[in-house]
Amino acid sequence: MTVQTPVRCLTPTSSPVGNSYDKYTTTNPLARPLVNRFCAAVDELLDLCAPLSVLDVGCGEGVLTQRWARRYAGAAILGVDREDPRCRSQWLGRREPNLSFEVADGAALHFEDSSFDLVCGIEVLEHVANPTAVLEQMRRCARKAILISVPREPLWRILNVARGTYWRDFGNTPGHLQHWSKTSLLTLLRGYGEITAVRAVTPWTVVLVQI
Repeated sequence: MTVQTPVRCLTPTSSPVGNSYDKYTTTNPLARPLVNRFCAAVDELLDLCAPLSVLDVGCGEGVLTQRWARRYAGAAILGVDREDPRCRSQWLGRREPNLSFEVADGAALHFEDSSFDLVCGIEVLEHVANPTAVLEQMRRCARKAILISVPREPLWRILNVARGTYWRDFGNTPGHLQHWSKTSLLTLLRGYGEITAVRAVTPWTVVLVQI
């Protein structure tokens, strides 16, 4: 297999919708164990798929994307997100032989059908106005499976309120436009393939869907 040459395509697109809290590198003693369990669950479902190529849609600063590139040294790993100076600076500092990044809109991916073994949307769908458009594009580009994670509601907002944040918005994190319970997420994803693995990792739901 030929590994992709790293790409640094920074063509401007519309601004991203999201929040700036970097949970993957948090040192908060309460949050760190939760994040570690979440990352372990995501890794476990990636292992079930055993991909030789991965597209990470909405990769943000690329923390998980680089983690996967190191974990799967023989696979081609590509992260895409909308134009954001924070992402741009982080991408330039993440260098692995099999890792590349591009600017792209998840609702209008420019890749050919079935271009990647696995297409991931980790903590993405809650930030977009039209999640079904993103899911359709992810499914189109996937050869074997898609991997999705979202915050589990209403638990996510309850925990925010409990720790004293976002009270005015009833615990809703800024930038979260969509909200799913575990049941409602599974109902949505059944329209895109066969659900083969589900991990309910407080306070997230992680789902592997075979195409």
